Amino acid sequence: MLSKNQLGFLYMFLSVCAFSVMDLIVKWSDSYPLGQVIFFRGFFGLVLYYFVIPKERLKDFYYTKRPMLHFSRCFFGLMALLSIFTALRNLPLATVVSISFAAPIFTTIFSIFFLSEKVGYFRWLAVFVGFVGIIIISEPGLSSLNIYYIFPVIFVLGMSYVAISIRQLSSTEPVWLISLYFSVAITLAGLFTIPYGWLIPNLKDLILLSFIGIFGGVANLWLSQSYKFAEVSLVTPLKYLALVFAIIFGYLIWDEIPTIKTLIGATLVIVSSIIIFRREILLKKQISTARHD
Repeated sequence: MLSKNQLGFLYMFLSVCAFSVMDLIVKWSDSYPLGQVIFFRGFFGLVLYYFVIPKERLKDFYYTKRPMLHFSRCFFGLMALLSIFTALRNLPLATVVSISFAAPIFTTIFSIFFLSEKVGYFRWLAVFVGFVGIIIISEPGLSSLNIYYIFPVIFVLGMSYVAISIRQLSSTEPVWLISLYFSVAITLAGLFTIPYGWLIPNLKDLILLSFIGIFGGVANLWLSQSYKFAEVSLVTPLKYLALVFAIIFGYLIWDEIPTIKTLIGATLVIVSSIIIFRREILLKKQISTARHD
């Protein structure tokens, strides 16, 4: 029988694996319109909520006390999702994953303005280190005017606001409802792109596209379960296995070899994120780390 911490480790590992596979499929899906891929991410993620919604809430599962905050969370979440999917299609996998680790850096900054939190010297130092890491990773794109390097940065900005809004929503709303509204929003957003030309997938592609939603949905559920069973400080470092998976997948499938600058920058971003997490835990505050939800 596994202990709570061991269960937490297991769920975090499964979450990282699921997110990594989802990123892999998104990168593969570049022959399909982005709106169509967004639809599959949302629609097939919705299926999982049937097993999550409490039975006593089935009749009024949609009820919320804070519709406008849900709207802003969904809007910025959608912008973040579009950005990360665009980045995955046009940049090396390891580069996108490395920059995506910077979300806690911007969450720290946004918490000053939206939550009136005080940020000490250690976290400001971590923010500075993280920014240096992002600049080092993005420098090849800036020097060659590769516009796609801006998309993972837009992603971390969007997800940072999402983290703040989830903190605010979770004081009155159940986690499953916050995620459910987002899945509905991106499903509808994807449907609106049909006039721009969807492609009819063959059976193999249909299954793979469906896996984007399934893996994305279960990854977020496993992430929540991980934090339910174990301390955040114990399981959060496992998230950085995603970079290892990205390097392996990128090399084996697309012959992508991360540059020394990417690895140095990724190290700085990871160190920065760990410092921020440690300080948050010491201050007994909870950071939301959901990525595609």
